[in-house]
Amino acid sequence: MTDANTHRDPLLALHELARRSDGDPTLRQLVDAGIDCLPLPASGATLDRWRMLAEVAALDLSLAKLFEGHTDALAILQELEGPAPSKGSLWGTWCAEPPDARLQIIGAGGSHVSLSGRKAWCSGAAEVTHALVSGWADDGRPWLAAVALQQAGVDVTGDGWPSVGMAASGSVEVLFDGAKAVAVGAPRDYVNRPGFWHGGAGIAACWFGGAAGIARTVRERNVGSRDPHFHAHLGAIEAALAASAALLRESARWIDAHPSADAHALALTLRLSVENAASAVVTHAERALGAGPLCRVAGLSRAVADLPIYLRQSHAEHDLEALGKLLTPLPANPWML
Repeated sequence: MTDANTHRDPLLALHELARRSDGDPTLRQLVDAGIDCLPLPASGATLDRWRMLAEVAALDLSLAKLFEGHTDALAILQELEGPAPSKGSLWGTWCAEPPDARLQIIGAGGSHVSLSGRKAWCSGAAEVTHALVSGWADDGRPWLAAVALQQAGVDVTGDGWPSVGMAASGSVEVLFDGAKAVAVGAPRDYVNRPGFWHGGAGIAACWFGGAAGIARTVRERNVGSRDPHFHAHLGAIEAALAASAALLRESARWIDAHPSADAHALALTLRLSVENAASAVVTHAERALGAGPLCRVAGLSRAVADLPIYLRQSHAEHDLEALGKLLTPLPANPWML
């Protein structure tokens, strides 16, 4: 970790680190600079947490995916009273549950367990030192476990991520064969805790940041333009981002004011709204800039390829259906200023 001055203004520390690394900092550099020391969700400074997620995403969406997973793991360990992370450790949060990759947690019920099976969508697997993984006990109950990756019984493969978008996230498959791990919380604690939807809402801050980074490039590359079509696209981008920023601020305030409340509907509303805004930003940016910058500006082309893939962490119509079901029991006339 660096000196205390870094922690007084982490945004400045991030921008300085980005400058020194030519715009391509790594997760290791962020952690060593103390930039991962974010306020916990629902601690009274949720918006400050989301600002950092957004600014990392504006720099690099694949890096943001790793940074969000690392900081989410630290928050989960705190909330569920898991093992204290060792200094300088890099964490992933690997809790996707596709039907063809099911991890078995052996010895669940005791503090020390072992892991066997295949885990998919393991972002940063070749870079992180530890991970929180979801899995299943013999009795069919879901558990969460913390595992150190530098041990026998852990095989980080190169399989499962041929995508061009978010390529640098390295979200490959990992094979476990009797790897030692520590159980975190009780069965179903991962999804039943209040912080589950706080973390889910925080993903929207990453999407917003990625869209804002693209928008900044659009504006900077056309300062002084007299093209009315460019101005129309920039106006559409502003309308989309301004609405999302307002909803992010409002949602952060609500979470801080209701730290133990169910934030399911709030998180889905936020995610779906920001997803729509971010998709609109990509469309307007492509039309405003044309092929030249999209093909020749490396950071921009990477962001435009990455953001649609990251947005698919949303479950689209499934989330819309879930939100609608949550809204139907509400009193009449819920939409009032």
